[in-house]
Amino acid sequence: MGSSELMTLGPGEYLFHRGDAPSAFYGIRSGRLKASTVREDGKEAILAVIEPGNWFGQTSLTSRQPRPRDVIALDRSTLFVVKAAAFEELMQRSHAFVRAIAELQSLHMNWLYRMVEDATLHSTRARIARRLLSLASGDVTLAPQCRQDVSLSQDTLAMMLGITRQTLSLELKAMAEKGAITLRYGRIEILSKDILSSFQDYQ
Repeated sequence: MGSSELMTLGPGEYLFHRGDAPSAFYGIRSGRLKASTVREDGKEAILAVIEPGNWFGQTSLTSRQPRPRDVIALDRSTLFVVKAAAFEELMQRSHAFVRAIAELQSLHMNWLYRMVEDATLHSTRARIARRLLSLASGDVTLAPQCRQDVSLSQDTLAMMLGITRQTLSLELKAMAEKGAITLRYGRIEILSKDILSSFQDYQ
């Protein structure tokens, strides 16, 4: 994007904190970031893993509200940065950009509704299966192709689902015994998308 600059974050470095005033719109060129919130008791809730090709941060810019959560680099990451003034100029002058932002907002809203549905209507095993399939397809973007590996620790996955590490471990072992996945160090390998998909309606 011609109106953007590049910036690099190291692993664990914050892009912004919850409560910060919005100053830019971001796109990920390489690496991965997580969007999360830390409660007063120190427990972290991870909302999403954001991968290359994703753009984000538009909601706070258009609403002029503080950032609702922390965004932190999981890996060394390079980002496109569109400063607030450039973002506003594009919104004023480019119909194509406004349409792209509207489509992005719709994508993010549909993703949030899906997360609410998972939390309220599905069993723990179904939620784990659905999130693994989501992560294998890019989490927020849900690409048509499904990767074989989900490069995420079990601790991080448990925080994304709002369940204990012990509960997650038991469910993952049960899925592995059914031939859906194999547990590796720091990642989960999907052996059968069909078997994993069958857990989505597990009661």
